[in-house]
Amino acid sequence: MAKLQLDLHDVYNNAKAIDTALNSVIEEAVAKKIKIVEIIPGKGSGQLKKKVIRFLQQPHIKNQYHRIDKDSKNFGRLFVYFKF
Repeated sequence: MAKLQLDLHDVYNNAKAIDTALNSVIEEAVAKKIKIVEIIPGKGSGQLKKKVIRFLQQPHIKNQYHRIDKDSKNFGRLFVYFKF
């Protein structure tokens, strides 16, 4: 099964780049009908992960995916699942 991966380590301190990267990966997943997107905000203080979750909770984004799972073995990973 194909999946996309987005690592936010390189842009962790640039809010505009984070939003752009998140928008791009969501759009790509929808366009290519990819069922899983793995987002890696990293462990750190947890602020970037909270920002990613807030981004994903926006109504215009939320209606594009099915659910979000936090990785139980790795605090620094999120999975976004799409239903096609």
